Amino acid sequence: MRIPEIQALRALAALLVLFYHVHWLPGGFIGVDIFYVISGYLITGLMLRECEKTGGISFSSFYLRRIKRLLPTSFLVLIITALTAWLLYPAVLRSDLGKDIAAASLYISNYFFAFWQMDYQNLDAVPPVVIHYWSLAVEEQFYLFWPIIIFILFKMGGRRAVKVGISVITVSSFVLGLFLTHTSPVFAFYSLPTRAWELSVGALILFIPSRSKFSNRYTWVALILITYATLRFDESTRFPGTAALYPVLGTAAALATVNHWPTAIRKISRLPFVQWIGDISYPLYLLHWPVLVIPSVYFARELSIIERILCLALTLLLAGATHRFVEDPLRRANFSAKKIVIAAIATTVLTLLAAALIIFSSNERITLESGETFNLASVRAEPKIYKDGCHLRNGQTTPVECLYGDKKSPRKIVLFGDSHAAQWFPALEKLATENEIGLISLTKSACPGPAVRKIDVAQYTNAECTAWREKVYRLISQIKPEAVIVSGMQYFKIPNNYSSRAQWWQEGQQKTLEKLAPYSSRIISLADTPRPKRDIPSCLSASRQEQCDDSEKTDAIFVPGYLRINPTSWLCTKNSCPALVKGVVAYRDASHISVAMSESLSQELGQALRSVGITLK
Repeated sequence: MRIPEIQALRALAALLVLFYHVHWLPGGFIGVDIFYVISGYLITGLMLRECEKTGGISFSSFYLRRIKRLLPTSFLVLIITALTAWLLYPAVLRSDLGKDIAAASLYISNYFFAFWQMDYQNLDAVPPVVIHYWSLAVEEQFYLFWPIIIFILFKMGGRRAVKVGISVITVSSFVLGLFLTHTSPVFAFYSLPTRAWELSVGALILFIPSRSKFSNRYTWVALILITYATLRFDESTRFPGTAALYPVLGTAAALATVNHWPTAIRKISRLPFVQWIGDISYPLYLLHWPVLVIPSVYFARELSIIERILCLALTLLLAGATHRFVEDPLRRANFSAKKIVIAAIATTVLTLLAAALIIFSSNERITLESGETFNLASVRAEPKIYKDGCHLRNGQTTPVECLYGDKKSPRKIVLFGDSHAAQWFPALEKLATENEIGLISLTKSACPGPAVRKIDVAQYTNAECTAWREKVYRLISQIKPEAVIVSGMQYFKIPNNYSSRAQWWQEGQQKTLEKLAPYSSRIISLADTPRPKRDIPSCLSASRQEQCDDSEKTDAIFVPGYLRINPTSWLCTKNSCPALVKGVVAYRDASHISVAMSESLSQELGQALRSVGITLK
């Protein structure tokens, strides 16, 4: 039975996700959580009614209905996305594209994306075009196990056993989610075990006694909870954790009072446009992200607000057509079980084949209009301290004393900071080797050398950076190096209580200086590099070099007490910061200078070090 209010909730969920991805609602990603609660409520209700009517569940019928309902639209969008991206993407991006398509087609993309550390709330400059399939993967995995669980529980003790079992699953999943949100937030965000409670909360609504009467005030509470989460949550929110309670409990309250919504809300929910959005919510969700991402990658820049509006209009058009001519007819069609299974297998194989062909068609060469060519793997290569385990990742707080250059030399220089410090390692290693100096690299992702207070974003926390820095300070106190080179990225989002980025950065610089000054006579501040506005290798591979020369100069910020080095003039002319400097691709992504660029600037860095008193040949 089609319930208009539930269709309205579907519409709300879809629109929240759309508006999140066009940067209009900071917490719009909670639309996924609304979908989960609705799915748990509807699917469990179907299974319970079947159990009470027949004494069991027809697993074959259940799985065939799910395949018929979800897979055709999903695979159609996946194939169209794969072909469109293959045609419009630079050849150097096809390898990753093919892997993403393959993972999405098998409904295991949530674990692949978690393994690949793709942070959904902080997407990179070239976001995966099918990353949104992670939520479908979670839901499909839930559908795989849930009927079996409900069947077993029902056989054990009827409806009461089902209620107790679902309650245990809800609590267990929620507690696991709380724990992993702090210890492994990427896995917590993507995995079924940490998201299952959201679907099972929807199931628990079915066990509210029929005699219970909910005031329509609960509907207003539901609206307040969802609105609060939408407006107050953003990419810095630890999620799911306790934050997910807002959209989950809000949706649960809306479903529990679905027959008693206030008149005003009920009238809005039954508007034809709202009902239409609810009808097309599934293809709308599937289509919106590729429609936004593919043009952005093709143009190698962020879309303007007008372009985003046009993309949303195109999404509505395509979703409406998909619903009318594909989704609805196939749902109504009466196919045999054999045909449904064969079609599902065939479309999966077809998608995997397309993914393989995309991967094989990739090309690692970047060819410019001038005829110059570069190898993408070489351009994107990270400094060797990443492979050596000397550059710490998320979750690691114990520095490794990695010694490079002349390991026997009594002279020691320390490189200290985040990945923007680590990007200078190739230049420093070359100088250290040539000048018989020992180079000690002490770097960690997302933790600048200046002890700035950042806004916690997903897995990257202040507490972890603070713990790491304190250990680095102690290590430097034992080394007593000739010099410490302190650097870091200045473009993190800053807390609201700072009047300027300069004030924020200088406060962090001062804290670090006070810690290091007793242990070395030369504390050097190496200012941040220019900030690219786009992923430079991808931009160059699209043969639009003139659009790639717009990196932003970074203001060099210092406090008294540091010896100062500003690399801006090495990477920029008076009027621009080009993508190619001295014939070398300057950046390996949308943030860091390339290894080759770092090495080519060793002479400039060496001269700067001499100017602050470091003796070099």
